[in-house]
Amino acid sequence: MLDTKLIRINELSTSDHKMVFKQLMHHFDVESLLRCYQQLDGKAAVGSDGITKEKYGENLIENIHNLVGRLKQMAYKPNAVRQVMIPKEGKRGATRPLGIGNFEDKLVQKRMQDILEAIFDPLFLSSSFGFRTGLGCHDAVKALRDHLYHRPVYKVIDLDLSNYFGTINHDKLMAMIERKIQDKRFIRYLKRMLKAGLLEDGKIIRSDTGVPQGNIASPVLANIYAHFVLDEWFEKVVKSCCRGEVKLIRYADDAVICCTLGKDATRIKEAMGKRLKRFDLSMNEEKTHVVTFSKAQRLASSTFDFLGFTFYVGITKGGKSIPKVKSSGKKIKAKLVVVNEWCRKYKNKYRLAELWKIFCTKLEGHIQYYGVSFNSKMVNVFLRKAQNIFWKWMNRRSQRNSMTMKKFNDYRKLYPPPYARVCQRLF
Repeated sequence: MLDTKLIRINELSTSDHKMVFKQLMHHFDVESLLRCYQQLDGKAAVGSDGITKEKYGENLIENIHNLVGRLKQMAYKPNAVRQVMIPKEGKRGATRPLGIGNFEDKLVQKRMQDILEAIFDPLFLSSSFGFRTGLGCHDAVKALRDHLYHRPVYKVIDLDLSNYFGTINHDKLMAMIERKIQDKRFIRYLKRMLKAGLLEDGKIIRSDTGVPQGNIASPVLANIYAHFVLDEWFEKVVKSCCRGEVKLIRYADDAVICCTLGKDATRIKEAMGKRLKRFDLSMNEEKTHVVTFSKAQRLASSTFDFLGFTFYVGITKGGKSIPKVKSSGKKIKAKLVVVNEWCRKYKNKYRLAELWKIFCTKLEGHIQYYGVSFNSKMVNVFLRKAQNIFWKWMNRRSQRNSMTMKKFNDYRKLYPPPYARVCQRLF
């Protein structure tokens, strides 16, 4: 069901980028919150109160009416977000924080997200791809590859931000939001959400910085911050100060800057550090690199990674130098570690047929993401190694070797795994 109120907000923001919205809290009504309830994932982890979507839905209408009443009276107070540390993919022992809010807080966050996106998305530039309706990782990869192919690029800045979500300054973020929103009640609730804090080991930790990764509204808040700190500054200031052509492509906190002149790249990297510092952000100096990337100088060109892909200068069958992409070696290695851990953990928990079905679903997910132009070889490498890992663990389901390679090959002929193919064309 279309939300006509959000459509109208979006239309107003699109038609007038300077428009200020002064009345928004009336959009937190029973109808809209019921719609948010339907959109939330019922299988998601629960917050500190232990209330699931199913449990909240047992008295749904009553609960929603009660929530709307408290919102109108300024009596609603967001709870602290339960913070858990989850393993980083493919990195043994390494973890990252994930925030898990209470279900009712998720309802309010979802409505805030919808309203913020309706207002700010028309302001976002074409260089921004992350967490935007109708755009995704492949759109960013294609845009970057197109620019590298069609424009005379010489240097590329592979920009990495240190703990971006965790260092967003609340006061500066609110000042950016208040350029477009001057509904005092909406702003107060947004501040309450940011100041609710994190629940860690039974203690509430509050800070003036950071938006928890896992919160429904965090992606759009992070996008708003990056828009004003990076995108708008780059478009209005950086481009006018460069002698050559420069191009920024950003997906959330992952960004790449293409430059036709080496001096521009050096100056931009230096200015970027100062710009980020003004907003309490910082570059990861170890992971931020300036590399040579030029079709005209293929042998002198290096590589860089973006969104799980390695960009490199390759050659066509006719001998022409063009930018190509392949799966990042680091990502492949990390994903194979995940495959190994999954096979080890579940090898005796399901029958072979069920294990193979789940495993093939995971392979298909890999193909859907990495199956892009130029990358069939690396996808095949992953599929072959992943299936060898699967066979190794299936062969250990009992004390004696229960599945020889011949039996496994025969099984694959009967129940073929998904095959490497191009799912996303980059040209």
